[in-house]
Amino acid sequence: MKDYTNAKPLTILKEVFGYKKFRPLQENIILNVLSGHDTLAIMPTGGGKSLCYQIPAMIFDGITVVISPLISLMQDQVDGLTAAGVNAVFLNSTLEWEDYLAAMNSIRRGETRIVYVSPEGLSSGKVQDLLHDQRVKVSCITIDEAHCVSQWGHDFRPDYLEIASIRRQFPQAVCLALTATATEDVKADIIRNLSLVNPEILVNSFNRPNIYLNVQNRNDALSQTVECIRRHQNESGIIYCFSRRQVDTLTQTLTDLGYSALNYHAGLTDEVRRNHQNQFIRDQVQIMVATLAFGMGIDKPNVRFVIHYDMPKSLEQYYQEIGRAGRDGLPCEALLLYSGGDIFKIRHFFADSADPENSERLLQAMVSYSTSAECRRRSLLAYFGEEWTTPDNQKNCCCDICSAGPALLVDMTIPCQKFMSCVIKTNSRFGQNYIIDVLLGSRAEKILTNGHNMISTWGIGRELTKHQWQELVSLMLRENLLVKEGEYNVVFLTNKGLSALKNRDKIMLPFSTDRSSSVKRNQLNSAQPFIPENRGSSGASGGLLFPKPEGKNKKAKFILLKKTVSAQDQDSGEAKLILRLKKWRKKTAEEMNVPPYVIFGDRSLNDLAEKKPRTLTELSECYGFGEIKVEKFGSQLISLLESLS
Repeated sequence: MKDYTNAKPLTILKEVFGYKKFRPLQENIILNVLSGHDTLAIMPTGGGKSLCYQIPAMIFDGITVVISPLISLMQDQVDGLTAAGVNAVFLNSTLEWEDYLAAMNSIRRGETRIVYVSPEGLSSGKVQDLLHDQRVKVSCITIDEAHCVSQWGHDFRPDYLEIASIRRQFPQAVCLALTATATEDVKADIIRNLSLVNPEILVNSFNRPNIYLNVQNRNDALSQTVECIRRHQNESGIIYCFSRRQVDTLTQTLTDLGYSALNYHAGLTDEVRRNHQNQFIRDQVQIMVATLAFGMGIDKPNVRFVIHYDMPKSLEQYYQEIGRAGRDGLPCEALLLYSGGDIFKIRHFFADSADPENSERLLQAMVSYSTSAECRRRSLLAYFGEEWTTPDNQKNCCCDICSAGPALLVDMTIPCQKFMSCVIKTNSRFGQNYIIDVLLGSRAEKILTNGHNMISTWGIGRELTKHQWQELVSLMLRENLLVKEGEYNVVFLTNKGLSALKNRDKIMLPFSTDRSSSVKRNQLNSAQPFIPENRGSSGASGGLLFPKPEGKNKKAKFILLKKTVSAQDQDSGEAKLILRLKKWRKKTAEEMNVPPYVIFGDRSLNDLAEKKPRTLTELSECYGFGEIKVEKFGSQLISLLESLS
């Protein structure tokens, strides 16, 4: 490996990693670290945080210690650096003693500049002896996923609190803290708990323009999920569920329908979880159905969709999890299936929370986002303190709200009056589902016991389905006609609601009468099976079906935002070339025992198929082709491209 000590960052970016320019904020962070200033860098997932310490590590004359929360993440990072020709190691319990000893000796000899350890491993005797060895100089301490140090964050890990004491042992080392999300409280915790010295706080935009934000009222979750999977045929995706039981049930259902899916949660053995994760990152399985236990350590860049089968407990958690889609910058989708019932499930765990009041605050922000009638992207970014307006050059829709165009207001005066009257008739003592059941004429035992089958509003609401009533209640809450209070979300009329009912005001709401899913139950069994890359893929990644309105108040249709390879156009030359390149990548990855994306990402393969380089010099101009990768794979790729031309 060429010695890059004291080299220019841009030189390393081009020669080692094969990129022609830095992403936003990367260069600022790198120069700040190289100047010796402690830095807190907040960048979205997929924004290129790793390069912010990897490039300085190659320039410093000592080692960079990277504290990473998960073993799988360390492995991914080391595999990627090794493929690019950079010496890097990780020190954790998965290594055999001989390999562990060899890694430590390579550090002592100055052959390795980047060392990954867990927060627990950092304070171990072996690592402490290594770092205090006279032959070892610690130039930089990097804390990845730094929000884990904050009790205000969503992934608090007590072991992160020990990092500050280690940092104080090396006062001359610069400290870099990296995270994708940080509210003001989390920022303050990171600075205090990591003992950062007068840090520069560099915040990138939280906007991930390649992620389409889609929120749907959950009415038929399985059908809505299958519909999303079909939009991303043969592409990788993650589905997050609230409970282990739900994960297992959905995984089995999708498997029975012919989809390639595996489960992941804390109830499985370590060996099973590792095996399932390994199959997912190596493109041997299409869909991972998981609890929030999955994802932090996943560096897989070609995840094309993330589905939240249940509402997350906070916007921080939501943002982190949708950030696992489209890390390569190509289009992807984040689908959230929202139901008011999720609120009760989440609140059930507040008693175990260190700060129930803060948990409620986080939950309410999540509910507000899920039920908002405003642009999802604007709402999400506003939560993180960022103002966003649609750029003049952005022609494609960014979320389900914007894609639908201006809302068509419908006269819902009578249904609203029925619901509000029923709230009053039942003495404002029940939640929305009870009120809806009364309106639908339910003979449930509780309704009969309370005598509410005898009141005038019993059974007068059969013109709407239960799901339509739930949607209407969401709109009434949004319009401040109703409010929910207390542990059981009892529904009350607001002063505005009372006035509207008393004065018989006309109530116009953006209510849609079409609430049925486009995927019917009898269509579910027509699922297209997933074909792993090593058996030939039926399509090439690189596109997403984004909704776009036909016109004002027209129902959104899905159109291709970016060219993708579908079943219809697989006979095209470029499509065949991409499929052949994927096959080569898969074979090469298996020989090297690494995930396919470690060899090259989809963006690199797309660039190859478009440019069709004929020489090594032309190949070096393609995305992601540094000197080592050109040297290692160049001849094979040139020959392959020539044979297919």
